[in-house]
Amino acid sequence: MKNILSESGLRLPREVQLKRVYRVIDEALTENQRQVLTAHYFEKQTVTQIAQARGVHKSTVSRTLHRAEKRLRDCLRY
Repeated sequence: MKNILSESGLRLPREVQLKRVYRVIDEALTENQRQVLTAHYFEKQTVTQIAQARGVHKSTVSRTLHRAEKRLRDCLRY
């Protein structure tokens, strides 16, 4: 898989990569997407746990997470 955090084939320093990721999370994702993504990846909650905490179905959380991941990938390609 292509490194989506590199420019012109050269790998960016980790600090620069993380800044780009956090900026995209803050600016490009909806509040709902940001909360689900944060809960899943940073707080290590499962889809089931997130769904129970939010009072929604697991498929809703999965769909929101998938859309957030896609948006993140799309924004980091450029």
